[in-house]
Amino acid sequence: MNVKPILAIHGGAGTVNRNRVTPEKIREYEQALQDILLAGQKELAAGASALDVVENAVHRLEDCPLFNAGKGAVYTSEGTHELDATIMDGATLKAGAVAQLHHVRNPIRAARAVLKSGQYVFLAGHSADEFAREAGLEMVEQDYYSTPERLEQLKEVQRAGGMRLVLDHDAQSMVEDAPISNKNKFGTVGAVACDLQGNLAAATSTGGMTNKRPGRVGDSAIIGAGCYADNDTAAISTTGTGETFIRAVVAYDICALMKYRGMSLEEATNFVIEKQTSLGGQGGLVAVDRHGNVCMPFNTAGMYRGSVCLDGQPCVAIYK
Repeated sequence: MNVKPILAIHGGAGTVNRNRVTPEKIREYEQALQDILLAGQKELAAGASALDVVENAVHRLEDCPLFNAGKGAVYTSEGTHELDATIMDGATLKAGAVAQLHHVRNPIRAARAVLKSGQYVFLAGHSADEFAREAGLEMVEQDYYSTPERLEQLKEVQRAGGMRLVLDHDAQSMVEDAPISNKNKFGTVGAVACDLQGNLAAATSTGGMTNKRPGRVGDSAIIGAGCYADNDTAAISTTGTGETFIRAVVAYDICALMKYRGMSLEEATNFVIEKQTSLGGQGGLVAVDRHGNVCMPFNTAGMYRGSVCLDGQPCVAIYK
């Protein structure tokens, strides 16, 4: 098999208002994506496994307050933070997922610890926090995740109307001349990779939705919906309307279409995004197959995304 090692990442679908975002802010996003891709490229070149590469890429996205995962996570309706993450190894189909974390600095590390345990696949709530603590992961207080921008986002959303739910940067669009609707920014980060051995892996992490009801869990923590990897087909990380992505089992559906209907990666990913549109769902995904092909379709105004192979420069984009 002709192996083409590659890494693709995303920082959420939709986009901030072009009329409000400055060129400097756009460059800041692009630089963050490029730096993370370059770090992953070095790891792939050194022979790191796809599983390690996607975990580390998502870890770096979680540490960047520009994105809604880890530092910079959005607020619930009660002014708290709840974080979800999942990771999957395409070589073994082993997976780990966590939801409703309150004190783990890097949720993707907790998901990887669950995978390594071999005993569980999915842990949630305070038990998941305790599991992470016992695994020796770095724990933080709730204020670690907080940023002034996210707090203002919550206040703006709540001023705008009761229990309105807003996904990541939506609040930045809730002004006059906003070119996208209030449902068009989905705050999730993710990574997919193919390594030198041709193994695939995927990882996804999120801070959820601004003003969400505490206890709500979206697709990011669900194996098969927000994350899936199978060496026979592809690795996928999604970002979008969690409820519809769960109902359509989006990530697994791509692999099933490839395995059972013989679709290419491009055909399968476009098919599921079109299906999301018909269901009223919005968002996108990054995907890589076992040949190193990459697809990054979305049905929103844009998606923070990028990819890099071993012998090239990172390619990043925000808008269509």
